[in-house]
Amino acid sequence: MNIAIRYYTRSGHTKKLAEAIAEKINVKAENISVPLDEPAELLFLGCSYYAFDMDREVKNFITANKDNIGKIVCFGTSAMMKSMKKPMRKLTEPLGIKLSDEEFHCRGEFKFVNKGRPNENDVKNAALFAERVVKSNEQ
Repeated sequence: MNIAIRYYTRSGHTKKLAEAIAEKINVKAENISVPLDEPAELLFLGCSYYAFDMDREVKNFITANKDNIGKIVCFGTSAMMKSMKKPMRKLTEPLGIKLSDEEFHCRGEFKFVNKGRPNENDVKNAALFAERVVKSNEQ
């Protein structure tokens, strides 16, 4: 199975998760500035909520790489939101891209909220999540 990891981060929090996932499943994590050069059956896509939506750069990445994306598995951090499914599905469905029901989100530090997050436990859980997802998609 061809797997890719891409992420977008403003604070560095999602990058921490991406690197832990990469180490666990032995796939290089790249910023979304790196396009998908070949089809990814499974794309772990790290992004977060900014003003209750995905950043425009994430939307542009998905649109530009739509022909090389099989299924997206979301992961990321957020100060308040718990899921990226709604804004992600709004973009992926018209493009014919599958969106996994499984996703990993944890709290992210923002100003005085969620101090120290993502923490060591969050990072570990992100890696374990990715390992489970890969195993379940290989079957």
